[in-house]
Amino acid sequence: MPSLLLWLHIGFAIFTIGPVTAATMSAPRAIRTKNVPALQFIQRLTRIYSLGSLGVFVFGLVLGIVLGGGVLGRWYMTASMTLFIVAAVMLVIIDRDLRTAVQALSSESADDDAKVQNGRIAAISGLLSVIWLVILFLMVVPE
Repeated sequence: MPSLLLWLHIGFAIFTIGPVTAATMSAPRAIRTKNVPALQFIQRLTRIYSLGSLGVFVFGLVLGIVLGGGVLGRWYMTASMTLFIVAAVMLVIIDRDLRTAVQALSSESADDDAKVQNGRIAAISGLLSVIWLVILFLMVVPE
């Protein structure tokens, strides 16, 4: 059972966190070029893969419970779970900004070109990538 849970945990990490990171990192270019269909697609991808990435957290938590022995109480596990929750909140903020950018670029007004959302999405997605790398480090190195 633990090997299946570990397999699911790693599989969800590979197939959801990678694509959501790539999608959020490509959003600023779509905003700058005012490519609304691409931005709508990126927003949809971000939402789907963000929801899928919750599987990483769930299977990691269940794996920690199954392994027992105080695994969840170790400092690096607590830090990783906390960082994952922070990353999930950041994904919600990115999704909100992507929706706002799509609405702004779809409107007839030439005044709003979604520059605020562009900068915020770029900054948060960069920080999100760093958080994923720190979590990876914490999962591999401390043992």
